This record gives sequence, C-alpha cells and structure tokens, in this order.
Amino acid sequence: MLQEPSAKIPQATTKRLPLYYRFLQNFANAGQKRISSQELSEAMKIDSATIRRDFSHLGALGKKGYGYEVKELLEFFRKTLDQDEPTNVALIGVGSLGSAFLKYNFHRNHNTKIILAFDSNSPHEGEKISGIDTYHPDMIEEKVKEYGVEVVILTVPSRSAQEVTDRLATMDIKGILNFTPVRIAVPSHIRVQTIDLSVELQTLIYLIKQT
Repeated sequence: MLQEPSAKIPQATTKRLPLYYRFLQNFANAGQKRISSQELSEAMKIDSATIRRDFSHLGALGKKGYGYEVKELLEFFRKTLDQDEPTNVALIGVGSLGSAFLKYNFHRNHNTKIILAFDSNSPHEGEKISGIDTYHPDMIEEKVKEYGVEVVILTVPSRSAQEVTDRLATMDIKGILNFTPVRIAVPSHIRVQTIDLSVELQTLIYLIKQT
C-alpha cells in the first residue's frame, strides 16, 4: 500500500529518489512485477535498511514478506518526482563540460531536456550545437522567457558565475545546477545544487585512503 510522503524528507533520501526511479524502470522493463528491498539493495549497492528507511519517509510501504509492486511503486516515484511534467532546461557555457551535456542531453529522461544553450562564441541570431538552439549570452533574458526555461545548468568560467546568476535572478528561473566552484548567491525563490568536481574527487581520494 502506498501512502502520502511525510512532510519533511531528509536531503540524503531526496538525492536517492532519481536512482530509485531509474532502477525501478529497469526492473519494470525486464518484466518483473514484484521486488523486495533486498533485491533493490543488490541492484543499487545500497543496504536494504537504508532503502526501507527511505521508503518509510516517502510513505511508500510494502507488505512484510511480500515486498513491493514494481508498477505501483514506479508510478508513485513518477508522481513524486513530477516525471509527468516536462521541465525545460537551458545550459549556459558550452565549453568542454557544457558540450558533453548537450550531447548527452538526459536521454534516459523523456521529460527533462536541454532545449536552449548560450555561449560567448555563438552569434546573436543563434546556431545549432548538438541539435540545440544556442545563442550569445546577450540573449539570455529574451530567450529564457521565449523558451519557457525553468532550470539552468551553469558551466561558465568562475569569474562569470555570479554575474550570470544575478541576471537569472530577475527571471522566472526555479533552479540552478551549478558546476562552477563558486558559491553563488541567489534569492529565496531559486534553488541551487552545486557540484564541484574537484571537491568530489578529493573526497573520493580521501575515502580510498581511509579504507
């Protein structure tokens, strides 16, 4: 039986939600109708106690000794993650990392797509890069509104990060995925997720040395 999620979901649980959704899709595609927390644990390499705790926060409760209905649980996660609602994404900064994002363009997620990009080397009238409409940053305000963008991936040089963010803050942007090492300041209506690859690598190396 699936119940309503609890009001406050821990951040660690929130970060695992897309992973649960992806792996449940894999089980569904394989024709599996029912799954236990142990099976999910073995597939995801996350201990089963953590999975059960996460699901209890979500209100997604299976039956003891029975497990979870894959179709039902997948639908639950789809609604929880708003996968039925398309999200338009723009990328700012088509360097090496930005180019990789445009080529990948979230192929596993049908409702999340980069539909717009900006780069200082692109013309004001626009061009296609990896099939994506790409414009000069001078066009950010105009094109973000025109394309109905809600989320921005920021892969600009550090020196430009806050300046670009200040411009985005004047628009109807809801979230920024920040790949610069700068801790950008935003108004309260914008959520920021910062991914500093150098910090992630240093953390991994530290953990390796501690084992």
